[in-house]
Formats: sequence, C-alpha cells, structure tokens
Amino acid sequence: MTEELFEQLDFKLNQQYETIIDDLLEKQYCIVDDFFENEEISRLRGALISQYQEDQFKKSAIGNRTNELVEKAIRGDFILWMNEAEAGETEKIFFNKINNLVHYLNRTCFMGILHKEFHYAVYPKGTFYKRHLDTFQNDSRRKLSIVSYLNDDSWENTNGGELVIYKKDGNEEVIYPLPGRVVIFESQILEHEVKEVKNSERLSITGWLKTR
Repeated sequence: MTEELFEQLDFKLNQQYETIIDDLLEKQYCIVDDFFENEEISRLRGALISQYQEDQFKKSAIGNRTNELVEKAIRGDFILWMNEAEAGETEKIFFNKINNLVHYLNRTCFMGILHKEFHYAVYPKGTFYKRHLDTFQNDSRRKLSIVSYLNDDSWENTNGGELVIYKKDGNEEVIYPLPGRVVIFESQILEHEVKEVKNSERLSITGWLKTR
C-alpha cells in the first residue's frame, strides 16, 4: 500500500467518524450504512446463526445484569453476550472497528468511554421491544447505544422490525434494519422501540459504550 493510498483511506475513515460526531451533536443519533463491509457483515451473520442454531442464546430480560426480569409483554428477543477477551477471528472484526471508533471519540470529543458491552440479538417472528430508554436507575453509565444489523440482502421493509427513535421535538425517525446498517444514539436521551417482526428473523449486534 502506497503512502498516498494510506492517507486517502485514513482521511475517509476520519470523515466517517466526523459525520457520526456531527449527527450526534445535532440530533443525538446517526445512521451509518457503510460502517462494515459486506464480507464482514456476512461473516458476523454466520457467527450469529451458528451459535443460535447451537441453542447458545437465552431469552432477553429488562433491567441490567444485576436486576433482570424476563417480561414477554415488553420485549421478545433472544440474546447472547459477546466476550471480547474470548472473541474469535470474526468477532475481532467487530470489536476492532468499535475500538477504533471509541478511541477517536475519546481523543476528539473527550467522551470518557471506558467500557463497552455487546450481545447478538435475534428477534423471531412476532417479537418486538416496547418503547424504552437505555438507562437504569441503578446504572447510568451507558453513553451511546449501537445497533449493527446483520440481516441478509433478502430483507424487505415489509418484514417489520424497524427501529423507531422518538426525537426530543416530538417527531419520530423510523429506521429499517437493512443489512450492514449501523445506528448510534444517545442512551440516556432518546426513547426508542423495535416494531413487531412480521416475517423473517431480525438479526443484529446491540450494545453500549459506557463511561466510568
């Protein structure tokens, strides 16, 4: 790789991060459709499906890990927590990109992000997640929520499972879970929900960047 090409790639990467920062400052959320490459999404989707078929997932709960309550009337997804320390080659792709973003945010915006937690998520047909806020009374460390969609190219908007963000001005942003799309938003500010999945299973990696 020539020095000129490296500089071009580095500039593009920084421009992407700057766009994320600008959107977060302006409207508290951003939508990125090229955060991961198609091959990376395919590999991550394969890793999710493999572990889901091995019955590794568990029914999701509301509340944090110290105060969990399974409540089917509120959410219906199945999850598998990801352990960065034990990540395989495919999951390292995900964590490397997230770590690069965290480093950039901390360096340029002094966000003080020190921790992160992510899990695979599968929403079967008929499941949803009611309107909520990604913070808890006994844990307010979550700063940014991140959703990375792993659906395949056959996904259609009629499948449902869209993310609805309730903006502070009273309007709504409806975001479809298209393959490769990443949504980042302020955990303690924006309420949101996942609409009912109508046809195909909805696949994603969901998590949070956390301060001290």
